[in-house]
Amino acid sequence: MLVYQDLLSGDELLSDSFPYKEIENGMLWEVEGKWVVQGAVEVDIGANPSAEGGGEDEGVDDQAVKVVDIVDTFRLQEQPPFDKKQFIAYIKKYIKNITPKLEAEKLDVFKKNIEGATKFLLSKLSDLQFFVGESMHDDGTMVFAYYKEGATDPTFLYLAYGLKEVKC
Repeated sequence: MLVYQDLLSGDELLSDSFPYKEIENGMLWEVEGKWVVQGAVEVDIGANPSAEGGGEDEGVDDQAVKVVDIVDTFRLQEQPPFDKKQFIAYIKKYIKNITPKLEAEKLDVFKKNIEGATKFLLSKLSDLQFFVGESMHDDGTMVFAYYKEGATDPTFLYLAYGLKEVKC
């Protein structure tokens, strides 16, 4: 299994169990999330509650909870939305922090294509949700989510060059 960690914070942000598609010259990874239901698992043990004297309200009061699989699996923490000025400030700081961590060949591609990826994200800014890893590291790689037109499940966008592949 492969896990993708944030180069800056070390938080796990994704794994190969969630396939991704490269967009914006490989600068962004697009991953489809899914709403899933957790908890309130009903187990049929083969007994007949009415014959056993059980009623409808017998048992544990579990509550089913709907969560997004990627957010839950990697314990992503939602952040307040950014306006354009805040987002540009974040990207500038991110570029400054990530640049020393990239190998020379990756750095050239990153510098060449980060502007296009930034413009793509800015075009969706009002629709984006913002997430960071479990440690909530201030300068970490941010994960973005939005709903494509007509979609009921969110699509996640990862800054690909901020991820490090780790074999588990």
